[in-house]
Amino acid sequence: MATNKTAGQGVGSVRYLTVTAMLSAIAFVLMFFDFSIPVLIPNFIKMDLSDLPALVGSFSLGPLCGVLVCLVKNLLHLTITSTGGVGELSNFVLGAAFVLPAGLVYKVKKNRSGALIGSLAGAFVMALISIPSNYFFVYPFYYNFMSKDMVLAAYQVIAAGFGFEVKDILQCLIYFNAPFTFVKGMLSVVVTFLIYKHISPVLKGTQR
Repeated sequence: MATNKTAGQGVGSVRYLTVTAMLSAIAFVLMFFDFSIPVLIPNFIKMDLSDLPALVGSFSLGPLCGVLVCLVKNLLHLTITSTGGVGELSNFVLGAAFVLPAGLVYKVKKNRSGALIGSLAGAFVMALISIPSNYFFVYPFYYNFMSKDMVLAAYQVIAAGFGFEVKDILQCLIYFNAPFTFVKGMLSVVVTFLIYKHISPVLKGTQR
């Protein structure tokens, strides 16, 4: 019995590593399929679905899997980075802030409402953390290539189109980036809800 139990644990560990690696590879590829929404936010801010595999992993194999997917995809992206690792560090922190709460809540309440509550909490935390992350780390790096005044001006043009004014970068991050980040997270949630039921048995190894 002990041998069978050990063998089962070994198979489980192999599957865990295999699925985590597979989801990380998919997340890395999805990072290349980014796009801008210039009507809503300056075009140097991109939308992508690279957090989707991490969220799937967090639900299927636990929150640690989701965090590992966020870590590995950004380690892979370091090989082609144009931000000196600043963008990748921010992406990892925000991704982990998203999938960790989602996975923890779902681990306690394993149903659709638990997944939804966890996802909403994760998206909110990610949006909240995006403000200091961008303000203190990411945008100071951007200022090496685009002046602070130019960045602010890009936001001001969009704000004017909506009939209000922004006077500093912090306001821009609160009014534009945080909601954008929340929507980005919820987009991954919507896709996850559409596909999770079909792929979770394969990821967990429970398909018949």
